[in-house]
Amino acid sequence: MKKIESEYSVVSLSKYTAPEIIEIRNKEWVLYGANNSYFKYLIDRFTGSTTNGAIINGIARMIYGNGISALDANRKPESYAQMISLFKKKDLRRFAIDRKMLGMAAFQVTYEKGKVKLTSHFPMNMLAPEKRNEKSGEIEAWYFHPDWEKYKPSDTVERIPSFGFGNKKGNEIFVLQPYVAGHPYFPPVDYVGALPYAVLEEEIADYLINDTLNGFSGTKVVNFNNGVPDEKKRDLIKRDILKKVTGARGEKVIIAFNANKESATTVDDFPLNDAPAHYQYLADECRNKLIIGHSITSPMLVGVRETGGGLGNNADEIKTASLLLDNITIKPLQEEIIEVLDAILAVNDISLKLYFKTIQPLEFLDTTQPQQALSSDENNNFSDEDGHAMLENLKGEEITEEWELVDKRLVADDNENIEDWANNHIKKKLSIIEKLAQAIKSNPNAKSVLDRDIYKVRYEYSQKYSSGTSRDFCLKMMSRTGSGVVYRKEDMIRRVLEA
Repeated sequence: MKKIESEYSVVSLSKYTAPEIIEIRNKEWVLYGANNSYFKYLIDRFTGSTTNGAIINGIARMIYGNGISALDANRKPESYAQMISLFKKKDLRRFAIDRKMLGMAAFQVTYEKGKVKLTSHFPMNMLAPEKRNEKSGEIEAWYFHPDWEKYKPSDTVERIPSFGFGNKKGNEIFVLQPYVAGHPYFPPVDYVGALPYAVLEEEIADYLINDTLNGFSGTKVVNFNNGVPDEKKRDLIKRDILKKVTGARGEKVIIAFNANKESATTVDDFPLNDAPAHYQYLADECRNKLIIGHSITSPMLVGVRETGGGLGNNADEIKTASLLLDNITIKPLQEEIIEVLDAILAVNDISLKLYFKTIQPLEFLDTTQPQQALSSDENNNFSDEDGHAMLENLKGEEITEEWELVDKRLVADDNENIEDWANNHIKKKLSIIEKLAQAIKSNPNAKSVLDRDIYKVRYEYSQKYSSGTSRDFCLKMMSRTGSGVVYRKEDMIRRVLEA
């Protein structure tokens, strides 16, 4: 028999490979990798990579912002109310994060009497597309299974028609699939080129954690130079050595008994020069590549802090980066989602000018976009320092004797819709209004979109608390209010845009 001189093993790092998408002859559906596992792969990169997870969360929050609204909500209150009831906040948030994380997102649309009754977010990783129609190339249905990785031939897989293919009965699935050439079933995520760096960041984290917990392993080799024992003895020696020398509580001094000097146990190092600098370089490289892969103009915008100079120390550059990110990354994703909502609402003959209310501070807004100014105005009580100069220059409107004040309220974030407020509160005093209705003649130059035939809505500046140390601005505005000066919503918005 040949004498065994030495024995060792080498672990090689696996190479990242894209999932294979195959149409299986005896199945009606197509899976994203083996057992639809690529969705799980993307989810693991979200949960495992610190930088990747922070960026995806940050972008998803920016997409949703402060929720969905409509520029013409006040002119179409019924349509707006239907839209709000159909698309719940939690479903829109989940839809936004699926779109960013998985590259796709899905709504389940439920019909009643040919109209959309409700919509709900549907987990994209539980869906598999039906094979495309050979003539039209369209995906006419999606198949649902709660866990494709555990799928067995005996399992029941539910077929759900695609949006527009279910004859407006029961449930349909609307899947947002951005177009990518050569990928008719599963478009790759927009950060696909940075995925290997998400994996590398996870590997670095695992290595450093293991290095801390098992400080002796991975950098040293223990050689026994008195022959190779059988496999059972080798395992026994291995367990004993690992028990004694690994971890933070390993023995600091090792006592070895050797037959002679020549057969003494030796310990060889695997040196890594400048290890801290090496791993810092790898960590920085992973972060930078993920930032580039996600088209992030400034890492601070999504909660990733960079050391040193750059955008982090320059407010003007952060503002520019914020507007750039909003225009090149956030708005295109918002527009994709709005197109989905528009298509679903069209079934109920609803047409609204939808937009997502921004979460960016007022001074970072692009004032060339009317929806940004409107969304900020909706939640602004017009008493902040930034609004003083704007309000001070308003001309205002004086209410004539032909109008009678019947109700008023403070501007607040949690106010009910103006239409509901008018109907619920002013309706009680309709007897007064009806007597004046014939005498009311609206001034076309002072009409607001909030106005109706028998009432109109105006804003008035008032102090919540009075004190002897009021600012000059407050005194000026209060003196105007005392003269009966009020303001239309459009006047205030115009001042915000002109300032």
